[in-house]
Amino acid sequence: MKTLQDWLGHLENAYTGGVAHSNGVIDMGLERVGAVKEKMGLKPACPVVVVAGTNGKGSVCAFLARIYTEAGFKTGVLTSPHILRYNERIRIDTRPVADEAITAAFERIEAARGDIPLTYFEFNTLAAVDIFCREQVEVMILEVGLGGRLDAVNVFDADVAAVTSVDLDHQVFLGDTVEQVAFEKAGVFRTGKPAVCAQHPPPESLRRHAEDIGADLLLVGRDYGFSRLEQQQWSFHWHPQQSTWFSGSRNRNALPLPALRGAYQLNNAACALAVLECLNSRLPVDIGAIKRGLLTVVNPGRFQVLPGRPLTILDVGHNPHAARAMRQSLMALPFAEKRLAVFSMLADKDLAGVVSLLKDQFDEWLVAPLAMPRGLSAEALQERLAAAGVENVRRFPDVASAYRAALSEAGENDRIAAFGSFHTVAEIMALLPPQE
Repeated sequence: MKTLQDWLGHLENAYTGGVAHSNGVIDMGLERVGAVKEKMGLKPACPVVVVAGTNGKGSVCAFLARIYTEAGFKTGVLTSPHILRYNERIRIDTRPVADEAITAAFERIEAARGDIPLTYFEFNTLAAVDIFCREQVEVMILEVGLGGRLDAVNVFDADVAAVTSVDLDHQVFLGDTVEQVAFEKAGVFRTGKPAVCAQHPPPESLRRHAEDIGADLLLVGRDYGFSRLEQQQWSFHWHPQQSTWFSGSRNRNALPLPALRGAYQLNNAACALAVLECLNSRLPVDIGAIKRGLLTVVNPGRFQVLPGRPLTILDVGHNPHAARAMRQSLMALPFAEKRLAVFSMLADKDLAGVVSLLKDQFDEWLVAPLAMPRGLSAEALQERLAAAGVENVRRFPDVASAYRAALSEAGENDRIAAFGSFHTVAEIMALLPPQE
């Protein structure tokens, strides 16, 4: 039997870039993965939550998984991509599943698919749901990989769907305008089911699609909201205004600030609590579980502050929407004498858009290539930074070398931020002690 690494190598080599037509365009339709799902008889018996969004969806999944686990429900969560180990993508009760469970699921998928080609992510999605069904989890939380309407996760009907945010990313697949992207993400909504939107105001195409299909749209700022209080606390407000399913109101007061750093995490936490309210009749959660979940939630690489000095931040943000959130969080930090960026991005990302938002937050940029086909060379990174108006740049052969150089020269009152890609953060996290 193949090991997990054997399988991953096979999937990466056999299906690199997805399933392509002769013109090289990825086939993102649901027909293939839907056919294999039916052959495998994958029909979740528990509530399914589907989370889409340009940014924030991983954090919302992390909040939901931790709170439901604290409430005593057996919880399955699918997220992507992973940072260090593939197993991070498929978790039960917030713990990565074992290699053996994943390889067994891959074997079952391989046996069922026959001559139907599947992408790496389609294998990933089917394996997660197969494992969750066999483990008889009590709630499944599925994070969309790309878009929503044509993403593999969308072959499973959401009992509650959430869209965390909408902005430009993956334009080749999702469109060149926010309204086009919003329509793709709204594709996870279902008729007669709650659809939570954490962006205010919502894109018109998202609102219109929810209305056209008869989804029960619940909007931040109208149907739910949150307020920051003194003494490191906040409140969640649930007051559906135009819902056909929910009535009444509820306040959850004196909540602790989330363990995830960044002011934007309150919006993500509120989105998660709105999902909890939608499923409250089937999965009741007490205030104690909510508070424990907020305090113990973990989602590495999302404005993650490492212990010790100098202050060091890891952030996987790789688009302008994430850069705006990162900028806000950096500006809220204490004064730093010297601010160092350890930076690398992939060639198909909006580097100029990210850098334009963050260039005034750093005194020096340490850049390095990512060892993958879509990675930019150090020279190309420096050229693009120069075109964006950044001049104080040093090149290194790899991200680890850049990070070590930053650590060696940073004083206790300086700050290091490593960002630009999941791969950038992964190379640094590989250097850290396991407990971090």
